[in-house]
Amino acid sequence: MFDLSQKVVIVTGASRGIGRGIAEALASLGAHVVGAARGDNAAGTVAAIKAAGGQAEVAALDVTDTRSVEALVDGVMERHGRIDILVNNAGIARDQLMLRMKREEWDDVIATNLTAAFTCVHAVLKPMIKKRSGRIISISSVVGQMGNPGQANYAASKAGLIGFSKALAREVASRNVTVNVVAPGLVDTDMTKAVAEKAQAEWNSLIPLQRLGTPQDIASAVCFLASDEAAYITGQVIAVNGGMYM
Repeated sequence: MFDLSQKVVIVTGASRGIGRGIAEALASLGAHVVGAARGDNAAGTVAAIKAAGGQAEVAALDVTDTRSVEALVDGVMERHGRIDILVNNAGIARDQLMLRMKREEWDDVIATNLTAAFTCVHAVLKPMIKKRSGRIISISSVVGQMGNPGQANYAASKAGLIGFSKALAREVASRNVTVNVVAPGLVDTDMTKAVAEKAQAEWNSLIPLQRLGTPQDIASAVCFLASDEAAYITGQVIAVNGGMYM
């Protein structure tokens, strides 16, 4: 079992789904989790962590607002004096065929899924480099690796996270800061539950393991990359997709 005791972790998009699963898993390993989302949307996640005996706090965060990100990081540093792990999980989808896609649908997805990761990393990097220790983990997608019709904006943002992370990994490796990516496949969340049963059966036929992933499947990969056991891993993409893309 990995030990994250005394580690301070920021998880963006921690209110539900994959983000909530990641936050709860990290807390179960002893980390103090800062569950970040718009307003108090991560309150349920934090309450669940505390009910299970973990340590967590709610943070209001708009990842597209630089000042909001900087205020969050400054506050965490003031309260805890350290940030050990950043998980860039916040993301949105605005699916549309390219011929019908509006510029704002492109801009919104790029701003939330890619530019926000830059903003969050930029804010935490200085304290990590000063401490000569840190883990940066970004949540991409199988769509960023193989593409998907109607998701040109989403695929671009998630593929961008991969290139961004590989470049950053080379920049900060000498300071003992690792940078990696987890690329989930189709995951059983509130969003996928709303899809018709027939569509889910079609999805399963594309997956060699013949099931959707769970938030816990993704969280397990994040916990490994956040741990000391992954100290010699950087610049990598860990695909958690049941074999959907190889």
